[in-house]
Amino acid sequence: MKHNTFNYKTISDLEKKCSEIGCKIGFSNNIDILKTECEFDRVKFYNRLGIAPMESCDGTESGEPTELTYKKYTNLAKGGASFIWFEAVSIVYDGRSSNSQLFLNKNTLSQFKRLVAHIKEVGLKSNGFEPYVIMQANHSGRYSKPDGTKVPKAVYHNPIYEKNNPIDDSFIVSDEYLLNIEEQFGVVSNLCREAGFDAIDIKSCHGYLLSELSSAFTRKGIFGGSFEGRMRLLINAIKNAKVFENNNFKVTARIGIYDGFEYPYGFGVSESSGLCIDYTEPIKLIGILHNELNINMLNITMGNPYQNPHVSRPYDIGLYIPNEHPLEGIYRIISGLATIKKAYPDLLLVGSAPSYLRQYIPEFTAALIENNVCDMMAFGRLSFAYPDFVNDIIQNKKLDKNKICISCDKCTQLKRASIPTGCVVRNPDTYMNYYTQLK
Repeated sequence: MKHNTFNYKTISDLEKKCSEIGCKIGFSNNIDILKTECEFDRVKFYNRLGIAPMESCDGTESGEPTELTYKKYTNLAKGGASFIWFEAVSIVYDGRSSNSQLFLNKNTLSQFKRLVAHIKEVGLKSNGFEPYVIMQANHSGRYSKPDGTKVPKAVYHNPIYEKNNPIDDSFIVSDEYLLNIEEQFGVVSNLCREAGFDAIDIKSCHGYLLSELSSAFTRKGIFGGSFEGRMRLLINAIKNAKVFENNNFKVTARIGIYDGFEYPYGFGVSESSGLCIDYTEPIKLIGILHNELNINMLNITMGNPYQNPHVSRPYDIGLYIPNEHPLEGIYRIISGLATIKKAYPDLLLVGSAPSYLRQYIPEFTAALIENNVCDMMAFGRLSFAYPDFVNDIIQNKKLDKNKICISCDKCTQLKRASIPTGCVVRNPDTYMNYYTQLK
């Protein structure tokens, strides 16, 4: 279906378009379901709504949070979300996505302790409970720019990414390097617990190091080729992180289950049918994480925001016009959620990427939870635009149309340029100057 911008006056209009293009997307008036509690491993969430990890490129050169970082998380903590999935934090210097990405290490630990304590204190005073704060531990892989200049740490040559400008062989990391990264996830897990985070996310999505390994069919050695080789780093990183797990600190993961690239350069895709989805390997992987490694909460996502951002973040306006309607992208994501939830019904599943639906997000999310497609929903772009959206949903059962994200892609453009990132439209006093510099 041809790409279209959002122009729906009512839910009926939206439902009509969904029916017209064959996307089974439901909406429910049972907004109160979003107020209900849920739990995993004796961790209680006070509602079904939370913040997705949105890297903001506002740290210091040494990786510490700044005043801008505090401002963002203060607003989010006030907003009523039951969990805050903290943005991507680098686990090693040479894996930073920019010279302003947050970086947890022994030297920055005290600053992270202060920030996490502040987030919880603000949440408790504002809403009567502390938000559950999960740190996303990441290595940026081929998107590494530790000093502001690209210094890729890729795991294989990918012509879809590299096109007519292949990276030098020296940028393909060795097995020895990856073995060290396995161990580093354990080191950072310990630091993460010391910093006061409630959980650590071993990030494997959006084309970063662990995610790229999932499609390393052409890589030789112990980290490529077979399913076991391609998943080795993720599984061992989780095992190393879980050494520090206890009743107050958990290990989770954000997993990309479909990259949107043809075999052998994408995960979750059929070997013989172009971009057709095949969830055989993602289901197998999540089974190992859940049943063997005792990971009982996961966030599911898709795509690569550097290469096909419409897959992970369906939008109105972007750097290109996709060859599909944004509702098709929403439907692909919820279909993936439903597939994983059906395979592992006792797994607490967190959904992603609903911001395109604007003021109809509450009804959409309520239907997903009501129909057991997922248990909770995380919001990224919406949280940039409208940090108190959860309290408005819980208290007023609706969103303010004058505050919502309009999926214009400006925040994504700022992130891609490693510029301090937030909502240019709803928070122009802070971010319009950065966007003007970019343009």
